[in-house]
Amino acid sequence: MITLYGIPNCDTVKKARAWLTDQGVDFTFHDFKKQGVPADLLPTWLAAVGWQTLVNRKGTTWRWLDDAAHDAVVDDATATALMLAQPSVIKRPVVDWGAGEVTVGFDPATFAAQRSQSQI
Repeated sequence: MITLYGIPNCDTVKKARAWLTDQGVDFTFHDFKKQGVPADLLPTWLAAVGWQTLVNRKGTTWRWLDDAAHDAVVDDATATALMLAQPSVIKRPVVDWGAGEVTVGFDPATFAAQRSQSQI
């Protein structure tokens, strides 16, 4: 089963959800705001894409953090602490396609490739 993680009012998450729905792909939506960040999955995400991809350093939440908070994020452990404290700093959506495949962000070509690979 595919799980899409994000925040419902995020435009990129809305696009990803619409694409999956339009393609007839069954998926579960995990709302960071209501359900929290799944701390047990962060190591898997970090292994798949790296903290540099997972931490959205272009987003509003990152910009609101002070320089000391920015400078403190240097590895998986410090990125994990930040993502658990500030879920909105996670680049969205995070999609778990199953079988260890994880993508971050929305790109129709990437989604189509993942759909083909998993034959959903």
